[in-house]
Amino acid sequence: MDKVKEMESSSFNHGISIAERKNVLVTGVKKIESFDKEEFLMDTTLGFLTIKGNGLEIIKLDTYQGNVTIKGTVDSINYTAGDNKKKSEESFLSKLFK
Repeated sequence: MDKVKEMESSSFNHGISIAERKNVLVTGVKKIESFDKEEFLMDTTLGFLTIKGNGLEIIKLDTYQGNVTIKGTVDSINYTAGDNKKKSEESFLSKLFK
């Protein structure tokens, strides 16, 4: 789950293509923050992207062009601005250690 892939450039155009809720192509990925069979968290050129589902796995990873292909059943896709992600992490941690 904690495998992190750094993409080489951050000047990619971002897009998502989904076929039958089972195959997802994401372009413009700068970094994969975390992933497992139920959730992917990626830093894209337009903010953080979370994909949730079942049986998710990476089929193809192109670090040169910033493309990621995922297969599995997709339940939801959500964008979060970079600042909001850090604030929510800080809030969670501050609540945890109070």
